[in-house]
Amino acid sequence: MRTRITTLLVSLVLLLAGCTDDPGTEDGRITLRFQSLAWQEESVEANKELVREWNAAHPDVRVEYVQGSWDSVHDQLLTSFEGGEAPDIIHDASDDLADFAYGGYLADLTELLPERLKSDIPRRSWDTVAFGDGLYGVPFLQEPRVLIANATLLKRAGVRIPTPERPWTWPEFRQVTERLSGEGRYGVAWPLKEPVSATLNLSLSTGGRLFHRGTDGKVTVRFEAGDQVVPRTVHDQVNTDHSASPTTLGSGGSDTLPGFFAGRYAMVPLGFSYRQQIEQQASDGFEWQVLPAPAGADGLAQGVSPQTLSIAEDSPHKKEAAAFLDFLLQPENMVRLALGDWMLPTGTQALKDPALHTEEHGWATGTALAGHLRPAPAQSVRGYPEWKDKVATPALQEYYSGAIDLDELRGRLEEDGNLVLARYQR
Repeated sequence: MRTRITTLLVSLVLLLAGCTDDPGTEDGRITLRFQSLAWQEESVEANKELVREWNAAHPDVRVEYVQGSWDSVHDQLLTSFEGGEAPDIIHDASDDLADFAYGGYLADLTELLPERLKSDIPRRSWDTVAFGDGLYGVPFLQEPRVLIANATLLKRAGVRIPTPERPWTWPEFRQVTERLSGEGRYGVAWPLKEPVSATLNLSLSTGGRLFHRGTDGKVTVRFEAGDQVVPRTVHDQVNTDHSASPTTLGSGGSDTLPGFFAGRYAMVPLGFSYRQQIEQQASDGFEWQVLPAPAGADGLAQGVSPQTLSIAEDSPHKKEAAAFLDFLLQPENMVRLALGDWMLPTGTQALKDPALHTEEHGWATGTALAGHLRPAPAQSVRGYPEWKDKVATPALQEYYSGAIDLDELRGRLEEDGNLVLARYQR
């Protein structure tokens, strides 16, 4: 009898020791690490508030908020994956997931997510996180590119104000920027320090696709007529019409705001979330408005790479992590996250919230564009980050500045680009 009791006690000690070896378990309580990339003050607070609410309601499954950075997330995640130290819940963007998904670092969420969440988000949004037969993230926030305009200058020029129902065409947009130029002012400032995603995503409106998948499943680059409309518009505004500032081509979006407020540029194409910075930084009396991006043969279609939430494949608590995602992305919580980030939720129920349909700060204009958003062309292309950094970014920058012509741009995107992609598709 004593031997049996001793054996039982030893087994119990070993079992408890095994539990404490799990870095996500402490005193029988599960701890999930949630790495968030929220950076705007309102967004950070919204995320932290929701974590606190979860922890108060779930004492046995604690979520630890970890602050990450968009500037370094890809390399940081790669290092943490390879070192076995990845957070359980990962905030990222859909165009950064392909290599992680194919590399086996992210959990397939197909069977982990509740039907409520899967049915609430449209198929086109789920397509941004679908790699092979699996789903490797939940797309939850998205932002269209819009035109932020100086309302006073538009009125003075007497140009037609575009709406989502009747947007400018790309040729009309070019004509308007010419009318708005003069007296030391440019009609538009293109902040194209990172030119690739802006160019590719806006080109969906003109039928541009750039990446084409063959019957063998391999992707090649073809720079066709639909892909050329947006680049040619920008190039001609800078180099022919002189209606676009050449000095902002190497700038980020925030860099253009002082000149915009000073009246040096009548319009700036920016992501929808930049409205928060504009509202905070603009002087009293400065009138600005949100306009839809120009439309092409495919209307207002526009590529997006939604922000995503994924679960690490190595996480020992995938079911608990999925339960937290379900809580975080309840319609009312998704609205809180969207308002905090000044972006649009992907969920159909959240998009109906009245707070997202007000005219103030252009919310109604942005929400009207939600149905036109499509997966970014590069979404599932393996090797895209290298193609973007080594080929497309320098080629587009040189073309926009006038250093190379359209034929040279095509050759570099196609010939040099396909050499890069081929190495990922052997």
